[in-house]
Amino acid sequence: MPSDPTILAFDTSAAHCAAALLRGREIVASRAEAMSRGQAERLVPLLEDVLAQADCVWADLDAIGVGIGPGNFTGIRISVSAARGLSLGLGVPAVGVSGFDALTELINADQLPCIPAPRDQVYVQVPGFDPRLMQRVEAESLGPLFSCTDPEKQARAIARLTAERWHDVSASPAPLYVRPADAAPSRDVPPVLLDE
Repeated sequence: MPSDPTILAFDTSAAHCAAALLRGREIVASRAEAMSRGQAERLVPLLEDVLAQADCVWADLDAIGVGIGPGNFTGIRISVSAARGLSLGLGVPAVGVSGFDALTELINADQLPCIPAPRDQVYVQVPGFDPRLMQRVEAESLGPLFSCTDPEKQARAIARLTAERWHDVSASPAPLYVRPADAAPSRDVPPVLLDE
């Protein structure tokens, strides 16, 4: 295994499409675009742009890093599916990195990583406990909060963490969902099917 791996990391867990390319210990290219929709169509072209920016091709990659959430359900599924597909197609490992782990790379020791959620709520993971969804006011009572407003920085953190973990990965990345989906199955009674 190379000592200076080339790692492509990306994240679509919120209203953005972000990617970073790490070569050895240096981020050589990164990019982020704000978008509330369209990540599925934009992700691969954005990844190709980042690769081209660093004069790199898909075959140069040693591992894939992906943000697994929590966050937007559809966005998380888009990036995790893309990471699994690229991993399989390129024959390289894919590493899932939670938003909390990525934020921990960016904060001061006294801050608590939090990820914005709808309806003035945040996802929070207190050290030693499972992630939770709570009202922002309740979370603020736990201590100073930190959330990243720059998805490009988050993609860079995912790339760095992937560099530390890719040798030991044994499972495909999976979404980190903290709350149930907003959509629910229909409550309508299905029609009765009649045999002829």
